[in-house]
Amino acid sequence: MAAGDGRDPWLDNVKMVLVTIVVVGHAVVLLPSSDLGSQAYDFIYYFHIPAFVLVTGYLSRSFRWNRRYLFSAATTLLIPYVVYEWAMVNFRVHVTHEVDSLDRMWLNPHWPMWYLIVLLMWRLLTPILKLHWVFVPIAVGVSLLAGLRDTELFDINRMLGLLPFFVLGLHLPKAALSAAKARWTGLLGVVVLLLIWQLAAQTDDHWGTQWLYYRASYDDLGATAGDGMWIRLRLMLIAVAGVLAVLSLVPRRRSFLSAMGAWTMVVYLLHGFVIRYVEAQDYQDWLPAHEWASLLVTVALAVLLAMLLASPLLARRLNFLVDPVNAVLALRRTADERRAPASDAPPSATPAPPGRDPRR
Repeated sequence: MAAGDGRDPWLDNVKMVLVTIVVVGHAVVLLPSSDLGSQAYDFIYYFHIPAFVLVTGYLSRSFRWNRRYLFSAATTLLIPYVVYEWAMVNFRVHVTHEVDSLDRMWLNPHWPMWYLIVLLMWRLLTPILKLHWVFVPIAVGVSLLAGLRDTELFDINRMLGLLPFFVLGLHLPKAALSAAKARWTGLLGVVVLLLIWQLAAQTDDHWGTQWLYYRASYDDLGATAGDGMWIRLRLMLIAVAGVLAVLSLVPRRRSFLSAMGAWTMVVYLLHGFVIRYVEAQDYQDWLPAHEWASLLVTVALAVLLAMLLASPLLARRLNFLVDPVNAVLALRRTADERRAPASDAPPSATPAPPGRDPRR
C-alpha cells in the first residue's frame, strides 16, 4: 500500500533503510573471500536481522484475532510464502543450478523466505505476547533455551531464537523511540556502530559468524549449554545497541525514502532472485581487484537495487506479484468508487480525516 497522509515518515524511512541493509547483507556474500568481506558481512549481521524483527514487532502491535487481521496475515504472509518459496527453490534448481532437489520445500524455508513463515507465527502469537511486559524476559529465556535443540521445521529454531526482538518491539516504550529520534543520539549511534565494526573483525575469535543467525543449536556450534546461553545473551545486548544506533541515524523528516518505505515487501521478496542470478553469472569476475573497491561497488549496486525495486513507479506494478489478492481488491474498490454516482454523497458532507495506518 502506498504511503499516505496518516503515516509516520520516520517509520517509513526506518523500514526502507533496514530493507536496504538486508539487500546489502545478501549482496556482500557475492564478494571474493577476504578478511574485509567477512568483517563487512559480520558487521551487518550483528544487528540487521534483530533490527528488522524489532521494528516489525513494533508495527505489529495492532494485530488481533479477528477476520480483518487474519485475512491480512493470510494474503500478505501465508500466500506469498507458498508462492515465493516455490519460486525461489525452482529458480535455484532450474535457472542458477545451485540446488539439485526440491525436497523439503515449504517445510524448510529457503534463503530469505524463512522470514515470511516466521513472521506469520509471531503475528499469530501477538495478542498473547503483548498482554504484559513480562513476556520480554520470558522471550529472552525462550531464546536461550531454544539453542539447546536444532529444529529446522519452518525455521522454528530461528523463530524462537529471535523472539526477544519481536516481543521487545511490541513493548517498546515511546520514550525509547523518542530518544532514538533525538538529534543528540546520532553521534552516539556512530560511535556504537564503529565499535561493532571493530568487533566484527574479531568475530571468529569470540563465537563465529553462525551465531549471528540465531539458528543452529549450541551443540552444532561447538559450545556447551551454559557457554551457548552466555554467548547468545551477549549477542542480544550487542544487537539491541546496534539497532538503536541505526535508528538514531535514520532521517526524521519526510524524504524520498518515505515513499519507498511503503514497498519494503516488494524489495524483500524480489531482490533475492536478482542476487542469485548475478552470482550465477560469475559476479566476482566483474569486480575490481582491490578489496575496498569491490566492497564499495557491491554495496552501491545493492543500494541501487533496493532503491529501484522500491521506487513507487515500479513498485506499484511489482506489487501485483507480491500481494496479488490485496492488489486486485484495491483495483475493485477503485472501480466501484468511480462507478458510484456523485449524488450518493450528501451535499454537506466533508471529507473524513485519513484513517490511521493499522500498522502504526
